Amino acid sequence: MMETLWDYIPRNLYFGRVKPFIGSHIIKILSGQRRSGKSYILYQLMDEIRKVDPKANIIYINTEFAEFRQVKTDGELYDFVASRLSTDRKNFVFIDEIQDIADFEKAVRSLYAEERCDIYCAGSNAHLLSGEFATYLAGRYIQFQIHPLGYREFLSFYDLENSPEALRKYFRIGGMPFLASLPAGEEHLAREYLKNVYESIVLRDVLIRENIRNIRFLENLAEYLADTIGSLFSANNISNYLKHQQVQIPVQTVISYLAALEKSCIIHKVPRAKVGGLKIFEIGEKYYFEDLGLRNVLAKNPPALDMGRLLENAVYLFLIQRNFTVYVGKDGNKEIDFIAEKDGAKLYVQVSLRIDNEEVRRREFGNLEGIPDNFPKYVVTLEDELPAVTPTGIICMGVREFLMLEP
Repeated sequence: MMETLWDYIPRNLYFGRVKPFIGSHIIKILSGQRRSGKSYILYQLMDEIRKVDPKANIIYINTEFAEFRQVKTDGELYDFVASRLSTDRKNFVFIDEIQDIADFEKAVRSLYAEERCDIYCAGSNAHLLSGEFATYLAGRYIQFQIHPLGYREFLSFYDLENSPEALRKYFRIGGMPFLASLPAGEEHLAREYLKNVYESIVLRDVLIRENIRNIRFLENLAEYLADTIGSLFSANNISNYLKHQQVQIPVQTVISYLAALEKSCIIHKVPRAKVGGLKIFEIGEKYYFEDLGLRNVLAKNPPALDMGRLLENAVYLFLIQRNFTVYVGKDGNKEIDFIAEKDGAKLYVQVSLRIDNEEVRRREFGNLEGIPDNFPKYVVTLEDELPAVTPTGIICMGVREFLMLEP
């Protein structure tokens, strides 16, 4: 068995999505939040290529490394790669943190058109290929969103059994992969690392890239979102709230700063949609964090006092990590926590800390019972109850089992 050149724990969920495209004439783009593990998935892909073809010519560029600091423009990128292409071996090009190269899409398009290499790119931006970038490379790429560790991966990285304590640990520190290399039991080190990651994201991917000027407001906005996970949100509401605090922030500024946080992959905006036709409502959405640990760094309450919000955020992460498109559902006066869509199928999920009285049971189950289709419907709780199916077909299960469902 061939030895790997890097020490890492495989991320087979994402590797499995990219692997079928190895060698195909299409640009592979891996995007996601900083430090979410994109680089190591590139390493895993390189090791797979070497295993199949030991003679493969692999060209690797990481713009964060000093040896590649001269690669700053599309022309420099093209010249660097072109000068290293082989004429008698298969060429594979890997470019990490590609968003740091000005007009990178021009060089990538030229390399793609010449058909001399198989191209893989990674970048720290949710909208790495949007607007003119997407137009320039239209039809030439496939994009894979890479997330921090889900709960199933978290157990594997930390070599843990699926237990209440493992779940609490996941809720406390989240899924940034590097944390698994820290000494066991030293969660204060995890918090320091997460603070540094957050500051790096804010500085490099928000303040500088988006030309943000009101730093204090950006920080307050991120903290507000951390404290209001699962609450309906609108830019108008927060602007009005700030006016009562004698802070004058225009609605458009709120919208711009929210978009900047989204692009950096710190948060996700989840729109409301009508059950049935999935008509999207323009007002009232919810925000969730890409990583529970980063959320906890910003939140006022300690995780133990915010289990309901963390539970809801964890369920949302489970859905997007499995490539579902997620909406907040609205069915008349009823709200469905999540409608998840993928490949023409749907999944409905209600999230409740516990089902401990008849009123809660009627609300959580009743909201789902009114939906006329036959797609799966779940009520997910923090309690470790065995999965059960109601007479109306609703599946009730504890979150530890729900987060372990197969992709």
